[in-house]
Amino acid sequence: MKSKTNKENKLYWRRLDNSAKIFPISNGKKYSTVFRLSVVLKEKVDPKILQKALEQTLEKYKSFKVRMKAGFFWYYFEDNNKTPIVEEENDYPCKYIDSRQNQNYLLKVTYFENKINIDIFHSLTDGNSGATFFKEMVYTYLELVHPEILDEEQRVLRKIEYNTEDSYIKNYDKKAKSNASGKKAYIIKGEKLSLGAIGTTHFIMNLEDLKKETKKQDATITQYLTAVLIYSIYKENYLKEKGKKPVKVCIPVNLKKYIPSKTMSNFFSYLTVEAELKKDKLDTFEKILDFVKKDFKQKLTEEEIRKTMSTNVKIGNNLWIKMIPLFIKKPLVRIGYTEIRKYTTTTFSNIGRVGIIGKYKDYIDYFLMLIAPEQVEKIKCTSCSFENKMVFTFTSILQDNKIEKRFYEFLKDKKIKIKIESNGVLDDIS
Repeated sequence: MKSKTNKENKLYWRRLDNSAKIFPISNGKKYSTVFRLSVVLKEKVDPKILQKALEQTLEKYKSFKVRMKAGFFWYYFEDNNKTPIVEEENDYPCKYIDSRQNQNYLLKVTYFENKINIDIFHSLTDGNSGATFFKEMVYTYLELVHPEILDEEQRVLRKIEYNTEDSYIKNYDKKAKSNASGKKAYIIKGEKLSLGAIGTTHFIMNLEDLKKETKKQDATITQYLTAVLIYSIYKENYLKEKGKKPVKVCIPVNLKKYIPSKTMSNFFSYLTVEAELKKDKLDTFEKILDFVKKDFKQKLTEEEIRKTMSTNVKIGNNLWIKMIPLFIKKPLVRIGYTEIRKYTTTTFSNIGRVGIIGKYKDYIDYFLMLIAPEQVEKIKCTSCSFENKMVFTFTSILQDNKIEKRFYEFLKDKKIKIKIESNGVLDDIS
């Protein structure tokens, strides 16, 4: 299905990118493929001005001003001329977005006191492009509240050229073969919260303290935090349950760092850190970190990232899969996707530094990112940084937070200054 235009040469429908195709088929109230970006300001949010900022930003990034429709073979995007509604936050983050209750939009903007949130359905875009849209909305909001900070030079700097091409199809290698393991992962067990409830725990760290510690270990921040996460799972769950399967952490990778692209559609791949804790006797943090660093070095190369990306594209681009009608494809994909999720213990997504220019920084405290946990990956983790604050977030459907506690205690013992914030669903850690 190709994108089509009307007589005024305006896009009115387009097909989903290769990654986006799977999300609406597998998405539902029990498995939400939604991520959240938040900004905590130094002043209370004005909802009327936030409404204007959202509408203005959608006019600049019209690829977000769409709704989803079901075709015969696949879902597709169609222009949405309705006005989105900004609401006060009154529910858990990353919830399934019911477009029938949201003016048909695939995103939802909410606020609470001095915090602005945007929840985005993953079919629309990935975390990095979502952050680009969100930053523009924050810039616009601050300019409307504080007209004196508006600087035309800075506005020009913010302008980016973008498109909605499927960069997967454009760049994949038909002959590439992935070296991914076929082993199922260790799955975290435990009593779950009531259906729909999500516990969130934010560790707001001093970034300089964290950098000093990672430098001592000759590791990147992502490598170090991945190792702390695996170690926390090992000490709190794996040992007690006498786990045998590998702990597998899925880490999304921004493909734009490896392959030139200006698309605002999804364009990410992933690497999977597969720690055979029992088999390889990875029973200390030092051993786990050493393993993680070596695994990153081996897998985080353009060649390996392209192999993983290309393998996934070939599956979605398979002629037989293409020709199956959507009403048959949907139950088959859901069954298959339920099985695929058993190959990952948890996901850790680090979108890195959120860069804000000029005087806008003066009104911002920090940024957050959250991704939805689900029945198999019962905890998921994210991080992002702004100025000297790195925020590592756990989202969980488990009643206990012993993994989070172990994670916190480990970093605290390393003299990293940490402030804890949560949504109050789980017990207090500190």
